[in-house]
Amino acid sequence: MKLHILGICGTFMGGVAALARELGETVEGSDTNVYPPMSTQLQALGIALKSGYRAEHLQPPPDLVVVGNALSRGNPAIEHMLDTRLRYQSGPQWLGERLLGDRDVLAVAGTHGKTTTTALLAWLLESARMQPGFLVGGVPGNFAVSARVGGGRHFVIEADEYDTAFFDKRSKFVHYRPSIAILNNLEFDHADIFADVAAIQRQFHHLVRIVPGNGRLIVNAEDAHLAEVLAMGCWSPVETFGIDAGDWRAELVQADGSAFRVVHDGVPVGEVRWSLIGRHNVMNALAAIAAANAAGVPAQSILPALATFRSAKRRMERLGERAGIVVYDDFAHHPTAIETTLAGLRASVGTARIIVVLEPRSNSMRLGAHAEQLAPSLRAADRVLFLHRPELPWDAKRVIEALAGRGAAAASVSALLESLAAVAAPGDHIVFMSNGGFEDAPQRFLQALPA
Repeated sequence: MKLHILGICGTFMGGVAALARELGETVEGSDTNVYPPMSTQLQALGIALKSGYRAEHLQPPPDLVVVGNALSRGNPAIEHMLDTRLRYQSGPQWLGERLLGDRDVLAVAGTHGKTTTTALLAWLLESARMQPGFLVGGVPGNFAVSARVGGGRHFVIEADEYDTAFFDKRSKFVHYRPSIAILNNLEFDHADIFADVAAIQRQFHHLVRIVPGNGRLIVNAEDAHLAEVLAMGCWSPVETFGIDAGDWRAELVQADGSAFRVVHDGVPVGEVRWSLIGRHNVMNALAAIAAANAAGVPAQSILPALATFRSAKRRMERLGERAGIVVYDDFAHHPTAIETTLAGLRASVGTARIIVVLEPRSNSMRLGAHAEQLAPSLRAADRVLFLHRPELPWDAKRVIEALAGRGAAAASVSALLESLAAVAAPGDHIVFMSNGGFEDAPQRFLQALPA
């Protein structure tokens, strides 16, 4: 079967493309935002990429068009698909019907930490020789690809609450029908499709409703919004995790989260020492350990695997050090994620100067839904350079003012990099934060530094 995937360079749709190719389908796709790491992965798989959404890209007609959720009515490819009565499905529907129906699915849901936790869980099962399939919303460090079919019964998937497609406004995760579901956390996000937290909670409860009675829910014990979701009704066994509360607990050995002890129901399990930092990553680890244990892998046997875990690209990824300056690339999309990431870095680097270079690119960020929380989330940064593109529909001036002399804005990436070059000094830790390509700003800055 020949598939044409619209929106193929998105992290999820790129994973769908890789899975379809592995299942023997002929795969091609279109997108307007072609940038690494997904474009590199697709090209390495021999998948043809077409730039833009043009009607001629669907000629001759494929057997099936798989439609990404970024596309809507009025798009030339979508209009041609509908006018010519081409067969189409969403990515989640294709995945649920083509691959997941006879698998034991472990779904990782939450506002934050989905990608890291999904990669962690896949690595723990892989280390236990269970050969899991997986789809990670990024490129995981321990695997060569973001998605694979796998050789065992288990399939680990990043379960996004974002809507499925222009013709299916349910959250993606309802298509996966997991036997084990991680509910990592729940905050307001995706302001373009959700009116408030309650609307997101309803979608999470749809996920809770489809976990079977002989399955398992792994739930953040410290999240009040998730407690409210469970109070709507729950029909599956629940295990909780947390640092301050829960069935699965972590006792920090190092304040930056690089070492911690795991305790289950009051009984010590073992100690973890790994390369990740931050309280949020300790929580991600606890969730993955609990889910792997629920899948039949004793927790004590897999703790050593965390020492060899390498996080997904662009999750506080250390790109390199030149001229005494360390440069990181982080997929930031929400104030809470920004705050916890920087708190972990601060605990690790002590009094060294941290400079944040921030692009508000997610739909919620662009709409200004998190504007009031941005400055407080950046409290651990010594200096913040803010990309304020002319098309940003809200004024970043109030964010800069709230940073009390620590912030500045620039209207273009080039101007931003010039400002950064003027203030960067040996000993600095510079964190680029964006959930987009950022015009390759992190690499451009690193390469411009003297060797």
